[in-house]
Amino acid sequence: MDLVELTSEMSLKENTGATKTKREDYIDWKEYFMAIAFLAAKRSKDPCYQVGACIVNKENKIVGIGYNGMPIGCSDDEFPWAKNTPSPLDSKTLYVCHAEMNAILNKNSADVKNCTIYVGLFPCNECAKIIIQSGISEVVYLAHKGWDKPKYAASKIMFEAAGVKYWQFIPKREKIEICFTSVTSNSL
Repeated sequence: MDLVELTSEMSLKENTGATKTKREDYIDWKEYFMAIAFLAAKRSKDPCYQVGACIVNKENKIVGIGYNGMPIGCSDDEFPWAKNTPSPLDSKTLYVCHAEMNAILNKNSADVKNCTIYVGLFPCNECAKIIIQSGISEVVYLAHKGWDKPKYAASKIMFEAAGVKYWQFIPKREKIEICFTSVTSNSL
């Protein structure tokens, strides 16, 4: 290190308290994308399950985000949110668009071919079909409701037949906290 570099570094430390070493407690890409899926889920008005999805291309750029909710133009105040009702027409299951579908339809790129989708729950059979048809090549999920349910078993069968990789994300930490006031703190 020459005198100019040393002086510059010392000046930087004196004026800002900064060093030339990077922060070590940052989140990795997988944590980041799963956290985005969970943040998107906070938009859901579903009283039973709030699910979000985040689609990412090979360059680690987000190309789609979605959460479970009613179709555009169908008021979430007028359509049912109940489950297991006597009449199927009074159940949310016939109306709600799942997070995976919304993320694919809300994409901000020409397509999602060879992308990865991060989702809170393992996709049902209907979402698996949409994922496969869209060209997504990998599914990363946090939890599943049980392989014994036919709609999830069918998803596995279709993913395996179509060559779509799927695996369960195991978080390194229990939570990631967002504090809006941290941007104004002295630590920056």
